[in-house]
Amino acid sequence: MTALAETISDLPNDLEPHPAERVCVVIPMYRVESYIAEVIAGVPDWVWRIVVVDDASPDASAERAQSTADPRVVLVRHEKNQGVGGAMLSGFAAAHELGARIAVKMDGDGQMSPNFLWDMVEPIVARRADYTKGNRFFHVGEIVRMPLVRRMGNLGLSFLTKLASGYWNVFDPTNGYVALDLNLLHALDLKRIHRRYFFETSMLIELNLARAVIAEVPMPARYRGEISSLSVGRSLYEFSYYLMLGFWRRLWLTYFVLDFSPGSLFLVIGVLMVLFGTLWGLFFWNKSIQTGVPASTGTVMIAVLPVILGFQMLLQALAFDIQNVPKTVLPRRWRSEKT
Repeated sequence: MTALAETISDLPNDLEPHPAERVCVVIPMYRVESYIAEVIAGVPDWVWRIVVVDDASPDASAERAQSTADPRVVLVRHEKNQGVGGAMLSGFAAAHELGARIAVKMDGDGQMSPNFLWDMVEPIVARRADYTKGNRFFHVGEIVRMPLVRRMGNLGLSFLTKLASGYWNVFDPTNGYVALDLNLLHALDLKRIHRRYFFETSMLIELNLARAVIAEVPMPARYRGEISSLSVGRSLYEFSYYLMLGFWRRLWLTYFVLDFSPGSLFLVIGVLMVLFGTLWGLFFWNKSIQTGVPASTGTVMIAVLPVILGFQMLLQALAFDIQNVPKTVLPRRWRSEKT
């Protein structure tokens, strides 16, 4: 892809990023021909480029995007549908190649208000975060506007996502309104990022392994009557599977490969003690059933005490993990030489 001239129109006020930041909006497109022109028109003038990714959409989404005649628009086409994750990775790569420093994901269906673009970008510009994520649950009064199925799904997945990703400060796991410092692309294992609906959550897991700082941006839920193509039943099944895999991978890499900390000791000792107490108790419980002779008090205590102490160790490991949320923004050395 040929790099475009690094120019930008004059910015209207000081509440917008310096031109050197080169903010790029990335929009994945699939069956959004009714919304995409309006979404592009709503992108503020201070945004440097708008990368729209046609994810093999069977409708006229790409044509509608091009018809806006916005000179900032760069079209990326997929010959085969790759899912939202695949589209975003293509969009991030294109934005990076163009020379952008910050990329913001906005869906093409108009659910994400451009009024929050600066709120998403500002923590990254100010170097308080490497990645920002919208949170619709800050506004209690707005939650009722969210469709019931989505509301329950978000609440149900929230705890599991915290556990799998290690970001205990992130509450709205399926919110796709995100922004990132593109130098993160050098720190993430992009092959591990899911290409479809698990994209946002798999990003969180990889971000934690890279020790990236995440900031949440409060925003209301915004729905316009569109029909989601996401199957609730299928997503719950698939998310549970991927969350479990992500959880064990994060624990192994964070506490035994990349580092060995007090949390590692709590985890190992806790698991061993619970396992010993459980197996000891099951063995003598089975023996008592077969012989009809009750286990002695000492035998019962040998089973109970390790389980209790092991459970306390696991709670300590959980507390350590909660306190281990990344707090230091990644250094500038991650930036590529061209930016």
